[in-house]
Amino acid sequence: MSQNDPSSFSADSPADLAMAERLTAQLGAVRGAIGQIVLGQRDVIDRLLVTILSGGHALLIGAPGLGKTLLVSTAAQVLGLDTRRVQFTPDLMPSDITGSDILDEDENGRRFFRFVKGPIFTQLLLADEINRASPRTQSALLQAMQEYEVAQAGTNHKLPRPFHVLATQNPIEQEGTYPLPEAQLDRFMLRIALTFPERDAERDMLLQTTGAQTAEAPVLLSTQKLITAQALIRRLPVGEKVLEAILTLVRGLRPETAYQPDLASSLLYGPGPRAAQALMLSCRAQALLDGRLTPSLDDVAELAEPVLAHRMALSFSARASGLKVEELIARAVEVLL
Repeated sequence: MSQNDPSSFSADSPADLAMAERLTAQLGAVRGAIGQIVLGQRDVIDRLLVTILSGGHALLIGAPGLGKTLLVSTAAQVLGLDTRRVQFTPDLMPSDITGSDILDEDENGRRFFRFVKGPIFTQLLLADEINRASPRTQSALLQAMQEYEVAQAGTNHKLPRPFHVLATQNPIEQEGTYPLPEAQLDRFMLRIALTFPERDAERDMLLQTTGAQTAEAPVLLSTQKLITAQALIRRLPVGEKVLEAILTLVRGLRPETAYQPDLASSLLYGPGPRAAQALMLSCRAQALLDGRLTPSLDDVAELAEPVLAHRMALSFSARASGLKVEELIARAVEVLL
């Protein structure tokens, strides 16, 4: 971002600095409050906050019982967002998410169609076990996630702002699941993997969740404060080294412009321009969350896998040899950064 751009963040501006310090303190309190409820998942909490601060959507992947739904509901409570939950099942229809037209009648007996909004008309939608619904139903989210509106009978209905989809997904190997379409995967800014907690965290979890009382999350932020934080993140400057690192990494993981000649044969397709945009925004959000005013190369390295892994696919021969996308990204980060 040009330093001459009047909309860019200025470290010489007392107002900009005061705003950044205030938001950093508030986000630190948000991070701590969520961590009091969701134990042993510090990195996962950070990546979820990075996604929301960047204005994006997140896909949470992990085995049942790891607290994916608890994480989303707690984050919504602490951030002060209106939230709704949709349990995705094989018989779920697109209209069950977006809404539908119903035949109504006015006081004069004249009939007309009235649009009844579905649960997607909220600030934070929890799409629970999204890969248990059919691809047709999953695709109902595509327009909403990209354009922030729903088209019904020739009319576009605007969604509330901010609007975020936080979807949970069980491992694809489990029965009764459908793989998400490539186009929909690309709409998720980050793919966040939940793993089993450490022993001490699981011990604290047992004590906290099986007693007579359970902890409740406070409301620490508001819609307006979140929108302010999202706007500030887009104004944060990005150094030339970080910008070039993002471009080099993303382009180096495409078959057409691979950083190593033999890499092209291992990739079916690589991350597109939307991936570079997501990596740029998420690095800015991580910087603000950590109390910094500009992202670093360490942010790029840390966020490369959650931003890029679900936007790439290996060739058949690479999969047959046991290669994983995460290994390619780690190798590229080490070589290119």
